[in-house]
Amino acid sequence: DYRGEQMIRSTKTVRTLAVSLALALAATACAPGGSTTDEPAASSSASQVSKDVSAAGDVTLTVWDQNTDTGINDAQEELNKQFQQKYPNVKIERVSRSFSDLKTTLKLALTSKNPPDVVQANQGYPDMGSFVSGGLLRPEDDYAKLYGWDTYFPEQQLNLNKFTADGKDWQSGNLYGVSQTGEIVGVYYNRKILKNLNLQVPKTITEFEAMLPTIKASGMLPIAYGDVEKSPGIHIYGITQAAIAGEQAVTDLVTGKSGAWTDEPSVKAAQTIQDWATKGYITEGANGISRDEALAEFGKGNSAFVITGTWEQPKVIKSLGADAGFVALGPDGSDTPVTTGGVGLAWAITTGSKHPDVAAAYIDFITNAGAAQVLIDNGNLPAVPPADWAPKAGTLQADVANEWKRVNTGSGLVPYLDYATPTFYDTLSAAVQQLTAQKLTPQQFAEQLQKDYAAFLKSK
Repeated sequence: DYRGEQMIRSTKTVRTLAVSLALALAATACAPGGSTTDEPAASSSASQVSKDVSAAGDVTLTVWDQNTDTGINDAQEELNKQFQQKYPNVKIERVSRSFSDLKTTLKLALTSKNPPDVVQANQGYPDMGSFVSGGLLRPEDDYAKLYGWDTYFPEQQLNLNKFTADGKDWQSGNLYGVSQTGEIVGVYYNRKILKNLNLQVPKTITEFEAMLPTIKASGMLPIAYGDVEKSPGIHIYGITQAAIAGEQAVTDLVTGKSGAWTDEPSVKAAQTIQDWATKGYITEGANGISRDEALAEFGKGNSAFVITGTWEQPKVIKSLGADAGFVALGPDGSDTPVTTGGVGLAWAITTGSKHPDVAAAYIDFITNAGAAQVLIDNGNLPAVPPADWAPKAGTLQADVANEWKRVNTGSGLVPYLDYATPTFYDTLSAAVQQLTAQKLTPQQFAEQLQKDYAAFLKSK
């Protein structure tokens, strides 16, 4: 997913999952949950927590992550090695699974008699909200003050990892984790193909669209696209909607503040995607092609563009090398790109951990400024890049770094759309497949999304 493809979502509602988690928690006699108020837990004061890892004695820290892709896996292995060298009394027992596997098994692990100490929890209502309401994650506000996470990480990033203690209100209340990587979805492009066709790098959705007929007329596939996993559909719709509607409108919609999915910009985005499919601008039969197959076609030079996230940077560098570039699109007339993105999964401490101080020290170690350099060295985008980070101009690394800075500086970051409701991933991803297959009109597409959205808002 998203973030190494962190977007496979559960079909259960938050309330149903919360009940099942609470029952399982009681049955297995796990440790008590977090605060029952909307404010940071009363027990979470910096005076009650410690940075003294050695005081814990010999500890085996069980960590569950989804950092399975080559670049991020290499970074994680190096950081784990360095942490154990610094704290020889700690042994890290790492369980690393793909995001889809993590989704399937993490709920059971958290409610077992021996839950892991540290887990990567996906933001939004389907996962983090459910875990919080089930009392399975420990608030980290005290450690945020102790380690300075509350000032190191931008407020926009911290808010993505916050929930009220009942799991009902996202982006407010307690902090339940901090993230290691940053990510935005954008357009990877083949520099050689654009140069041969005398095309400039697009900056807006209109400029991007204007290139597609020229590329197709040359005999080249404009956009390599595979959506068998369904999550790429959220990406392609997300960046199109963001570039048409703008940051404020989409953010307010995803967070339930205002707007409707049937509003004109969202319908127009759906029409745009369907037009790309009917005109042959995306891979034919994309619903039966995997995202990795599409990325491989782009890497072989068989398409001008592929739309995906910055987490794919190491793969693109390996396949396309110096010919690869990256850009985040923006609305017409704007100098600021607006796109889907945020941060990687939050590193959270479970309420069942017997060593929360050690767990917090570990989280700090793998997300701090020192870790940022390890992430960069392995082709990843840290959530907080070093201020002096300046990759060689004209490289994919420089493009990713510049676009991340531009999006954040200009407040152009739009939350992942599936955060909108507990079931929105399933609703949206299925609807995009039907949209590109001509089984839904853009208006019908929007109405399906709005039905899910309105039902959730009414239930809150």
